[in-house]
Order: sequence, then structure tokens, then C-alpha cells
Amino acid sequence: MAKISINLATGSIQQDEVIVGIDLGTTNSLVSIIHPETKKPMVLKDIDNTTLVPSVIHIGADGNITVGQAAKKYLETDAAHTIYSVKRLMGKSYNDVKNTQNFSYKIIDNNTESLVKIQVGNQFYTPTELSSLILKELKQRAEHVLKMEITKCVITVPAYFNDTQRQATRDAGKLAGLEVLRIVNEPTAASLAYGIGLQEEASKNIAVYDLGGGTFDISVLKMTGGIFDVLSTNGDTYLGGDDFDQLMMQHFMTQLHWTTEFLQQHKELSQTIRLTAEEAKKQLSTSDYFESQVNNEKVFISKKEFEILIEQLVAKTIVCCGQALKDSGLEKKDIAGVVMVGGSTRIPLIKQSVQTFFDCELYDQVNPDEVVAMGAAIQADILAGNNTDTLLLDVTPLSLGIETMGGLMDVLIPRNNKIPCKASRQYTTQKDGQTGIIVSVYQGERDLVSDNRKLASFTLQGIPAMPAGLPKVAIQFVINADGILQVSATELRSGVAQQIEVKPQYGLTDSEVESRLLASITHAKEDIQTRSLIEAITEASTMLQLTENFLFKHNIHITTEEQQATQLAIAQLQQAIDEKNKDRILAATEQLNAVSSPYAERVMDIAVAEALKGKEV
Repeated sequence: MAKISINLATGSIQQDEVIVGIDLGTTNSLVSIIHPETKKPMVLKDIDNTTLVPSVIHIGADGNITVGQAAKKYLETDAAHTIYSVKRLMGKSYNDVKNTQNFSYKIIDNNTESLVKIQVGNQFYTPTELSSLILKELKQRAEHVLKMEITKCVITVPAYFNDTQRQATRDAGKLAGLEVLRIVNEPTAASLAYGIGLQEEASKNIAVYDLGGGTFDISVLKMTGGIFDVLSTNGDTYLGGDDFDQLMMQHFMTQLHWTTEFLQQHKELSQTIRLTAEEAKKQLSTSDYFESQVNNEKVFISKKEFEILIEQLVAKTIVCCGQALKDSGLEKKDIAGVVMVGGSTRIPLIKQSVQTFFDCELYDQVNPDEVVAMGAAIQADILAGNNTDTLLLDVTPLSLGIETMGGLMDVLIPRNNKIPCKASRQYTTQKDGQTGIIVSVYQGERDLVSDNRKLASFTLQGIPAMPAGLPKVAIQFVINADGILQVSATELRSGVAQQIEVKPQYGLTDSEVESRLLASITHAKEDIQTRSLIEAITEASTMLQLTENFLFKHNIHITTEEQQATQLAIAQLQQAIDEKNKDRILAATEQLNAVSSPYAERVMDIAVAEALKGKEV
């Protein structure tokens, strides 16, 4: 549940909690939010101004873990300890994957019925655990950019993912310290990014053509009244932009008279030619010719030559499109449009081939690398209750309410209410001096709670002792699109609050997850210390900015002595940040808060008085 606060420095409303959307990709991963001002989805950029986080993990001999762009360099220099394309292994046994791909890292095969594990040195990792490392990196990126803790998310998966694979993705999120509120199909997310399917009255059929770095899939969706129904899916889990790069590499190797054996002996050149091939692919999407230097030798290729190289691979995707269409029971004329997803769809030949096959509108205006992540952000915003144009996925089968005086059920959300939804109502105490109330949640249609099903119960404690009827207790129900019910109780005068979630359990048991988390903490003390320092610096830097803005805006209401004391506290905090001393940072942050709080409250009182001047209260 999102809590709302007011920034004293800016006067703007801020969310203390943000639900992020995550595209956990085979080749690259991204994290996104809804911009608080524009209300449009945006992919978060890191300090290097990049949105893509390579889904690559390097585990060094010393146990040091590197994720993302920094890990990619090890693909050629330390391949046995560098994990890539782990998404292909999610929820799979060794028997499922043994004949599909020759991985550079070791997959143990001692039990073909068990879920696959990857051996790195003397350690063994599941794809779930490795995926959690990527999700941790995305979580930290979001926290760095947003300057707040991120605990909840929406994660996208391919439409063809089965329950085991979806649950493995959920568990990966949990291991990363994230509550996965919803698993969303990638084609559905891509459609959302274009606003397709939101509040649609008439049925509409679309296709989603998704060609990423490592995989291809085509999905046919039917949308009616905001409900997304995947009619069919097809594809090739081992066909993507990487295969185009490989063909380009072979072309350049022929020009240079290089052999595979030569590159195995000169791995640095292998990386160079790989990057050159990738750059050529990108440039030929907008140019007719590419030319560059590799090891001081000229390499070149025309757009026409490139298209000849890849035409068979492109043709394979079109065959998959035909099969998906056949499986859906639809004809080409029934498809209203095709959503283009994945960086490889920038290639003109691919657009032309898809256009020729389906003969309908192509949705390609949104960055194809980011469209799925943006759709995930929209779904996250819906679950947060911030989007009034909600996606209508289901209805509540029975009424939901709480027990009131006399054992009666007071309904907050009636049956057949569309979800996601929320409702709230105010209550009060029954006795003088009452300092707590029991909130019991029930489901059913009878007037007496004894005739209905009890779902949960919790106690709101710490209510200030007042005469009966004076406390104001707000009870709020929020149901997300997964059917997860969150109940909160807040005493409005004191701010005392409590909440509980009623939800199903999936996959790993809580004890199993907690034991793994404990194990990761045991072996990552330095990481924890580093994280604590970064969090302290982030909080302190935010405090500095807010305070300086407040001083600038309201200096006429702040005494010289207060300004001097504040500047001294700012200097001390900045020095602590520069020294990277966590304890000093925390102490200096508290000192700055103590110095600034009195005049901040005074300024706000002045502002309120000015606003009420001339008005009857």
C-alpha cells in the first residue's frame, strides 16, 4: 500500500513506496516506473545513462559477484564462471536442456528429474538464485535513482512460461528482497504500453512479435472489455539477435581470413569482432553500408549483404507466425495489428517481412527494447491503485468486510466488484480509554459473521486513550489483480497504523526462502556493509538537497542564527559523506534534522495561517 507524505522543501506530494515494473530478459533486463508528474511509463537510467542491464553474472574465484555490464567482459576472459541466458533454464530439469544448447558454464547432470543447477567452482546455484542476483541489481538501480527503498514489483515472463517457470520467477524476486505482486505475460505488457486493450468495448485481436537477443516468440491475443486472453503462442527459444551477430562475425572472419581456432587463441580479438558485428547490425538498420577497422584491418558489409545473411532466420520467424495464427483459429484478416517487441525488430527486413505476412498496422513507435518494461510499469501502477483506467481482469466472488459490534458483518467491498479495487470506511471505539481494536476480516453474504468465512484478524494497538467515539479509525481494503487482499487500519488522530495481507502461498516455503536469505547474508557481509553505507549516503544526500531548497525558498522566515546552525550541520553532514563514514553520516543526518525541524514546522504554520486568512473555520 502506498503511503503519501508531503515534501516540506518543495510542498509536493511524494510516494513513500513505489511499485516497479521489471522486464527480466534473456539478454538484457530493465526496471521501470510511472513518472509521478507526466503519469507516463519510463525506464530508469543508471548513472551511465543506460537503461539496459545485461542479464550476465560473473562469479569470481574469490566469490565476488558482478552483475550487468561489468560482468559482460568476462564472457570471453572467464567464460566458465560467467552465467548468461539463465532465463532459458528457469523451471527446467537437466533433461529439459541437455540437448538444446552448449553452455560455456557447467550444468550438473546427476539427476535428470531435478531442477537444473549450475556449478561455478565448488559452489552450486539454481537458475532461481542466479536470477535473483539480476533482480537485486535492478532493485539497487531503482533505489539509487529514486532515493527510496523498493520492496514491491511486477515481473514479466514469456506467455509460454508454465507454472513452474512462473513460480521460479516469483521465488527469484522473493530471494532478491522483492514482493512480486504479479507475474505478467510479456505480450500483455507490450500491449499495455501501447494502450491496447484498456477499456476496449469491442473484441480485438492482435499479434505480438517479440524478437530479442536470444529468443523469439509470437503470441496471438484476444482482448474483450480489458481482459487479455492469449489464444496461442509459438516461437524459437534459440533464435535472436545474437544469431544475427554470429552470422555477421562469420562474414567479417572470412574477409580477415580468420578461423575459429585463431579466435580461440586470441580471445580479445573475438570480443572485438563480436562488438563490431553488433555495431554493424545496429548501423545497417538506418544505413546502407557499414565499414570499420578490426585489428587495423578493414571490414565492411552492405545492407543487402546483411539481409541475405539473415533471410533464412527471418523466414523461420514467419513460419512460427503462421503456426501461431493456425493454432489460434484465426485468419490474417482477423488480426487488427502487430506489436513489435525486442531490439532486433529494428531491422528493416524484419519489419517488411512481418508487414507482408500479416498485412495490417505495425505498432513500433515505442522503443522495442523498453516496451515490455513500460507495460510492466503500467500494470504496477494499476495494482498500486493510482491508475483510474484500471485493467479489468476479474471480479470478487463474495463480499468482503469486517466484524462490527454485535457480531455483524459490515461490507466494504461487495461481491461482483471489479478488481483491482479499494474501499475504506471510518470506525471508532466502543469504550472510554480504549487503546486497541481487533480487526477481523470476513468473506460472505450473511449478516452475521458467524455465518461467513473468517479470513484474517489483527489488533490495532497504541490508540491514545480517549472517550468512546472520539478516535477515528480508517479501515481500508485493497485488492490487486492477483486477488491479494490487503487490509490496513489507521487511527487518524495519532497516525497509529497496522496492516495485513491475505494471499496464497506459492513455491518455496517461507522457511526455505528465509534459510537461503540467511545463507546469502552469511556469505556476503561485505556487501551488506557496502549497501548500508550507500543507503545512508542516499538518505543524507536527499536530506541535504531538501534542506538547501527549503532555505532558499523560505529564508525570510528563518533567523540568522538558524541559518548559521543549519549551514554548520550541512557542512558536517557533507564531510561525513565525503569520508564515507556510515555512523557519522547517520549522526550528522539526525543533527541536521534536529536543527531544521523547528523552523520547518514554523514555516508550515505560517503557510497554513496565510491560506486560511479571511476564511471561517
